[in-house]
Amino acid sequence: MAKKKYHSIFSPSTSKERRKNFESYWAFSQDHSGEIYELDKDLSKKRQKLNYFQENPVRSKKPLPDPEVFYRNYVELKDDPTQFDRKTLLLTCIYKFARHEWVGISGAWDAIPSMADSKKVTDKISRVHLAEEFSHVRLFHEMFRTFQLDKVQWVPLGPVMKRVYGTFPYVPEMIMSAPAFVTELMGITFYQHVDAILDDVFADEPAARDRIRELLNEIMVDEIAHIGQRRNFLGTVGIKAAKKMVKPLYKMFFNDIPESKHLFDINQMIKDGLAFDYSTVPAALMKRTWVPSYCQSNRNN
Repeated sequence: MAKKKYHSIFSPSTSKERRKNFESYWAFSQDHSGEIYELDKDLSKKRQKLNYFQENPVRSKKPLPDPEVFYRNYVELKDDPTQFDRKTLLLTCIYKFARHEWVGISGAWDAIPSMADSKKVTDKISRVHLAEEFSHVRLFHEMFRTFQLDKVQWVPLGPVMKRVYGTFPYVPEMIMSAPAFVTELMGITFYQHVDAILDDVFADEPAARDRIRELLNEIMVDEIAHIGQRRNFLGTVGIKAAKKMVKPLYKMFFNDIPESKHLFDINQMIKDGLAFDYSTVPAALMKRTWVPSYCQSNRNN
């Protein structure tokens, strides 16, 4: 069977298309994630999935070669990363990436309307989006537990970065939309590059590797949909601005994660982000996610 074709995530769209796509995404997200639990920052179907992983745990056969190296460096890099084993290097990198996500969504949660106070469908979408992101942090935490790292804590960023993330949700949508879209694009790029090295890094731990991939895939299904959802806020000017932001934002973000350059080709990540059109996403994940109509080959206005 021929693989389905898609248009670039940077494809042009009309305001009419975007209005229809917000309604389409909202219907998808309700079915995909279920009822929102505001007090817990959670969703019914996401909770069920996490319960499945926790009730059917997978643990590596052996701990990391030196778990203390992980614990000494996972929040802030203190040692020479070239001396780390690759398991530790990847897991500290994943933590730092997820930590940025956690800080960002924590600031945004208090800045946007609750579901009860949401008047527009875009406000409702944003609330569910953030709840999905909190569920991802719980899945990341399960990744660390898979490798017997049971003492991981989610530590706030420093005061400067905390202020940056805290201010971001209050920036007007017309200004915020382009960088917000690029951060979602950066997320799926990162996850794809992580997935590409799992077989190598965890070759001697096949069961734990498969569980890490299973957890990662749950996150990726949401993030693929989030790319389209954030893309839907952008018109002609916004999408041009976003394209110009890809390189500087990717470089700035990964410069703050020193381990990343020892695991990944950041320039290739940038190229992959600029070229993203869903064609590199496994078909099994595409069946579970959402894509804007203007990125589909059978596009209709």
